[in-house]
Amino acid sequence: MSASTRREPATGLSEALVGWMADAVQGKIVSFERRPGGGRREAWFVDAETADGTRLELFLRYDRGKAPESFGLHDEARFFLALQDTPVPVPRIHAVHPTEQAILAERVPGQTWFSLLRDEEQRVRIAREFMGILAELHAVDPRKISPAAPDADLRDLVRAEIGRWEALYRAAAAPADPLIEMGLAWVRANVPDVPGPVVIVQGDTGPGNFLYEDGRVTAVLDWELAHLGDPHDDLAWVTLRAVQEAFTHIPDRLADYAAASGRPVDLDRVRYYRVLAGLRILILAHQGAAKPDPMGEVGNGLVYTTLHRRLFTEALADVTGTALDRPAPLVPVPGENERLYDAALTQIKEIIVPRSEDPFVVLRSKGLARILKYLREHERLADAKRREELDDLESVLGTRPDDAPTGRAHLAEALRAGTVPVDAALPALHRWVLRETQVCLPAMGRLADQHYAPLT
Repeated sequence: MSASTRREPATGLSEALVGWMADAVQGKIVSFERRPGGGRREAWFVDAETADGTRLELFLRYDRGKAPESFGLHDEARFFLALQDTPVPVPRIHAVHPTEQAILAERVPGQTWFSLLRDEEQRVRIAREFMGILAELHAVDPRKISPAAPDADLRDLVRAEIGRWEALYRAAAAPADPLIEMGLAWVRANVPDVPGPVVIVQGDTGPGNFLYEDGRVTAVLDWELAHLGDPHDDLAWVTLRAVQEAFTHIPDRLADYAAASGRPVDLDRVRYYRVLAGLRILILAHQGAAKPDPMGEVGNGLVYTTLHRRLFTEALADVTGTALDRPAPLVPVPGENERLYDAALTQIKEIIVPRSEDPFVVLRSKGLARILKYLREHERLADAKRREELDDLESVLGTRPDDAPTGRAHLAEALRAGTVPVDAALPALHRWVLRETQVCLPAMGRLADQHYAPLT
């Protein structure tokens, strides 16, 4: 058994896991290579060879951590397996590890980054096909996931979904987040009052989570947030992911879905589920703060968490009709370590990245550059940011806290107790995330000013 990549203990694959893959395909593992991306899970290209010389191109999705039972790869595998031989194109599953969080699947050809596709005619054709696939998914019998699905009331399923995310948040060993408390209070109080339909929802669906090649969708990926729920939940995720990967004209895509599914799209429900989708992302980030992984994609996580905190306040303001203001930018004060940040950033850009051939190393080098850019800007803006945050906390709480962390804790507690209403806290919390965005601005690039596309 051989492998093409180095097998450091922290980043390689154990002999036991490689042996499991070999047994699963009844062959030998010829090579495996970790790939960039994969979000919170590791992504590996694996090549195997069977006894008759057949070459197999495989894909391993792997999570070294102990995932919550309802969010682990074993639960995700249920949806992959349920959708085999349906109109929804998903990779064929070779094996699901009995104890570790690992799925071995066929490697489907295709590109994930929709933004790389420049031909507008192809972009529209693929986007329309994807919306049709989403309609096909929502037509799959939900009893493939739960025999009780036909008798379920959608309102109860949504409340249960909120409950499992709240339980995940409450169990984390991290400080309470007033943004999350605000979101939980609002989504619980505003569950859409409709009994159905109940469908299989992918969750986190849209551009970047499907593969395309030669003008067609080849596979729909990433089912870790899948559940039974409202089809508008998936439509909201499409609009959210389209902020990062522009997905042609959103109103046209919603019309495509309506035509393919035979159901009208309720834009108010899309707006509700945009808040719920954003809330899930914040809770996942809160989990990461509780158990930081120094080997993870820290730089990317910093950028995307900042983006989604702002998108969350904007989505909540949109659905509630709350007016938001944009405060004047903080005035930076150069720090003592400017030359050190500049030297590190310059050497990453001019020496390390150009001389690295491993795409995973290049990705992580760029992530380190993002961390350094954030730290440099934090040093420049920290004092001004702290003063303005205390001013906002005082305006909402009625008293000035001793420090910002204490004030955030008091605001989170008040939002949970209902003594500070959502509409009173939202403008101040939006200004908070705008200040966070300014600190992260040099690391974010164009994402710093990306917003939801209009629904109409």
